[in-house]
Amino acid sequence: MHADSTRSAQALLINGAVGVGKTTLAEAVGDLLADAGIPHAVLDLDWLRQSWPAPPGDRFNFGLLLRNLRSIASNYLEVGVTRLVLAGVVEHQDERKQLADAVGVDLTVCWLRAELPVIHQRLAHRHAREPEALQWHLDRSTELDGILGRAAVDDFIIDTTTGSVSDAAASVIKAANWQ
Repeated sequence: MHADSTRSAQALLINGAVGVGKTTLAEAVGDLLADAGIPHAVLDLDWLRQSWPAPPGDRFNFGLLLRNLRSIASNYLEVGVTRLVLAGVVEHQDERKQLADAVGVDLTVCWLRAELPVIHQRLAHRHAREPEALQWHLDRSTELDGILGRAAVDDFIIDTTTGSVSDAAASVIKAANWQ
């Protein structure tokens, strides 16, 4: 185990509504970290929760996500990763604390925002041939925008209504003090 790297390791959650670009931005942050020679891992948390059916009272399989993340994060940290870039959603302070406990290192949360009409346009493009999926995602993006606006789980906000992904990634790294 790399004790020094584990002590200096940090995690960043890119949080936001569906369709805002969390995964795309997480990958771009990972690219910038690679360019800088910083050992890192990028994880889309949706993949760690995907299982059907979800247990009663856990609509989005958050418990399973935490179990999987605990294992995966410790594996990355053991091989010397110093930055964990996570793309996902936490809606409440309690979920943020549980996520931080699961990664086992300091967690910073970025709320990735965009104006809802822009998010809805992105979703319409992504789900052009899936009308039922599109409607679910449109409804969920609106719901999450309201929830995240009230939840105050973020340390900083990056707006992606306009601008490039690479500029947004650089802004995230700067705001997280990961230069």
